[in-house]
Amino acid sequence: MRELQSHLRQPSPDLLEYRLAVGAARVTVADGRVVGYLLPVDAPNRPGVHLAELVVAPGFRREGRARGLLRAAIADADGPVTLQAHPDNDAALALYDSLGFEVVERRPDAYADGDALVLRRG
Repeated sequence: MRELQSHLRQPSPDLLEYRLAVGAARVTVADGRVVGYLLPVDAPNRPGVHLAELVVAPGFRREGRARGLLRAAIADADGPVTLQAHPDNDAALALYDSLGFEVVERRPDAYADGDALVLRRG
């Protein structure tokens, strides 16, 4: 799954290892191998969950895998769901919009290559 992290702007290998160890990562599988994952993290001191990492291998995109991972996380959440996206990631932003997420904040210079948008559902 580490190879999947190479497709993220700011991967967190430690977070991935921890969420896997506690059984909190959601995965999507094709031909017996993990081709995508989502890392939900409980929001501190409030209900809800933050989706820290979501990635699907390039050869398996546009198959509904990210949507499935997101729907499962939304269904399990005990409150609002938040995530962060790059403003230029049109495909991701369209997906999030279709699932009811709204932009609530812009974080300047959150990524090495620019700002981040914080989106929320619920």
